Amino acid sequence: MSGTNSSNDHQELTLTVNNISNSNGVIRILLFQGPEGFPDQPKLAFQNASIKIINNKATHTFKNLPEGTYAISLFHDSQNTGKLRTNTFGIPKDGYGFSNNAASLVGAPSFEKAAFKLTKDVKQINIKLR
Repeated sequence: MSGTNSSNDHQELTLTVNNISNSNGVIRILLFQGPEGFPDQPKLAFQNASIKIINNKATHTFKNLPEGTYAISLFHDSQNTGKLRTNTFGIPKDGYGFSNNAASLVGAPSFEKAAFKLTKDVKQINIKLR
């Protein structure tokens, strides 16, 4: 590895999750590099993480990310079961969110709605739980 900066340099991305209803459980995050598997297939995610909640807020830094287009989906796993809890109508019981705070009327937003470009100038992203 040379010390020079080039467009191939890998970036770090710091994610902050706000508006968490309580500090129980963890926030589960999936970072996708394309629409395949978005928003809920961990096996197809580029990176994933489970992070602790401190004072209704959670922060995580992804490392070694090549520049490109990404989207994030996440949810508050308040009971640490690994699954998003839903009611009988499929409505989430715990908070969830997407990059760009993207939303859709039914189901999850598209990858395109949640997509953002990671460049040397974009290092930070905030997501507010719904």
